[in-house]
Amino acid sequence: MILPTARDPRFVTIRRGGTLTDSNHHLLALWAASCAEHVLHLVESAQPEDPRPRQAIEHARAWVRGEVTMMQARAAGGHAMSAARGLRGAARHAAYAAGQAGVVAHVAAHELGAAAYAIRAARASAPEGDGEAAGRLECRWQRDQLPEAIRELVLDDQRLRNDICWSVFDC
Repeated sequence: MILPTARDPRFVTIRRGGTLTDSNHHLLALWAASCAEHVLHLVESAQPEDPRPRQAIEHARAWVRGEVTMMQARAAGGHAMSAARGLRGAARHAAYAAGQAGVVAHVAAHELGAAAYAIRAARASAPEGDGEAAGRLECRWQRDQLPEAIRELVLDDQRLRNDICWSVFDC
């Protein structure tokens, strides 16, 4: 479980009683898509015929552009997570990262799931003994991609949820 038991109002949109603006929700979705896309090759090399992880990432971005509905993006994310179930190791984590990116349109707090699974994918794909270093490198790459408008929000979220996200944000 990568979501906290109590919902953080900073990740709930204003129209639902939280403080998250639509523009920041979009930035979270785009950042999650970038995190997932960075490790997408790991799932595509294992399952080159399965388009579901890539489609989830594409749907996250299409949702931001207003080209698909939240429900369509969420469904694409769910399909990517279904693709993960038959995989192991780095490919499985990469498919979950794509799925998490797709569902950010529905629940903004899934942004950290995309990042955490991408770090786990990087760790799992590294040569024996290099996993921790690969994870830290991926974590730092992700942080370099953060737009300034959401940087502090995401970094605080990482600090608060690091324990339930396998402590992958210690970088």
